[in-house]
Amino acid sequence: MDTSDNQVTGDRADGAFYSAMPVFRGFANLMDPSLYRPVPDGWLIGVADIVQSTRAIADNRYKAVNMAGAAVIASVTNALESRDFPFAFGGDGASFAVSPQDAERAREALAATATWVKEDLNLSLRVALVPIEAIRAQGLDVRVARYAASPHVSYAMFSGGGLAWAEAAMKRGEFTVPMAAPGAHPDLTGLSCRFSEMPAERGLILSMLIVPGAASDSAGFRRLIEEVVTLVERSPGAGRPVPSSGPHMRWPTPGANFEALAQRGGPLFVRRLGVHAFTLFAYILFRLNIPAGGFVPKVYMQQVVENSDFRKYDDGLRMVLDCRPELADALEGRLAAAAAAGTARYGLHRQDAAMMTCFTLSASRPDHFHFVDGARGGYASAATALKATLN
Repeated sequence: MDTSDNQVTGDRADGAFYSAMPVFRGFANLMDPSLYRPVPDGWLIGVADIVQSTRAIADNRYKAVNMAGAAVIASVTNALESRDFPFAFGGDGASFAVSPQDAERAREALAATATWVKEDLNLSLRVALVPIEAIRAQGLDVRVARYAASPHVSYAMFSGGGLAWAEAAMKRGEFTVPMAAPGAHPDLTGLSCRFSEMPAERGLILSMLIVPGAASDSAGFRRLIEEVVTLVERSPGAGRPVPSSGPHMRWPTPGANFEALAQRGGPLFVRRLGVHAFTLFAYILFRLNIPAGGFVPKVYMQQVVENSDFRKYDDGLRMVLDCRPELADALEGRLAAAAAAGTARYGLHRQDAAMMTCFTLSASRPDHFHFVDGARGGYASAATALKATLN
């Protein structure tokens, strides 16, 4: 493999590699290979997912599953003191890349998160850190681009096949990060899920996952993804599942218990009381549109809409769309034809609402992240549908 463009100077071998990357605007450009850069030598690729997430979703534990996936991103971000690093939320898990200088902090955060997920959410989170050299030894790579979802935040896009291989290796039990000792609790500051579900406004919420097929060539798969994205971009609101006025907020907030579990220190009932008190205060500010310090409710809510992460590319296209049934049918027909030709494998899941999990370190700053998934199975159910096509 030609790695000539992977030779980086010492200062770019740390987190500056990602923070110095240019961002691209216009999601339709995401398949342009010139936008992607290989992660530097020595970096590690983190992968995490919930074991038997399908069963948890069948038990209506959508919020718990999403909270666990977002907790991976929150814990590593806080461990790295909010330094930029590339990550992707996957619904029932997450993927990211970190420099060797940050590897130990990331490892400790992952270990503590796995323990917290087991003890507080009653789920099993498997986590792994895979050296990029192990991925490149397979003839694959991890290449990163930065997509500007809004003027305030950017999300990482991943290509090269390395993430998919790393996840498969994790499921085989390789490169595992062991759980931390009982009682370990990661720093999950900023993690919350205060907004209500977002009912479909155009007909249905479609969770979609598209990955290369067994007989796929890069050009054919690229054309397919570009065609799918173009179809979606032409639909009302480009399929965004977040209402233009922002998601609805009510009180008590539906995710109050999860937010209390995410906090550290003190008895759980005291943390719950604190969350209820703070969210009541926030609810009043939003309801009456009362500014407080640098926080302006209408501005914040508009940023929630713009910053929402409802589409991404991480060795495959993931989208959560609010669309008409006719568009869902057209997409399914096109993907079925691509699957028959060996160009792609896909999974679709139709539901009546979407949900959001948030990571906001400061409500007065515009750089808050909002991860969107389907509210009745979402990406995890789409992945189950995709796996079924292998049979």
